[in-house]
Amino acid sequence: MDHHTRPATAADADAVRAVIDAAYRPYVTRIGLRPAPMDADHAADIAAGRVFVTGDPVVGVLVLVAEPDHLVLENIAVHPDAHRQGLGRHLLTFAETHARALGLPEIRLYTNALMWENQEIYPRYGYEVTERRQDGQYDRVHYRKRVSRAAAPDQ
Repeated sequence: MDHHTRPATAADADAVRAVIDAAYRPYVTRIGLRPAPMDADHAADIAAGRVFVTGDPVVGVLVLVAEPDHLVLENIAVHPDAHRQGLGRHLLTFAETHARALGLPEIRLYTNALMWENQEIYPRYGYEVTERRQDGQYDRVHYRKRVSRAAAPDQ
């Protein structure tokens, strides 16, 4: 499957919301509240150039926020109908490429402590736990991954 990822446009807002809602809906009962990405202002994030999508129709969403010294992977969501097609891996690789392009040395993310599936996935892709803390009503596990600089092409 071709996983072309592109910046989201305003026309993608409904699809972005649909993918995020479908991806996070199973966790509502488990954690006892709506995961934060479900209530994010998707249109504002798209307008700010933070949202990237893959698929036609959209089945994968990535929200990336550049900070001065790192890239925040604020949200990664794959529609349940598109699981097991390599989309998550593709989106994580895209985030690394994006961080390199911006000259940022690491990616940081967090996940809810009750989303144990994520805690199994991220270490497989080189993310290490930096801390676990309560952020308001959310119990979160924070991760980071150092991003190597791209090798210079041979002259």
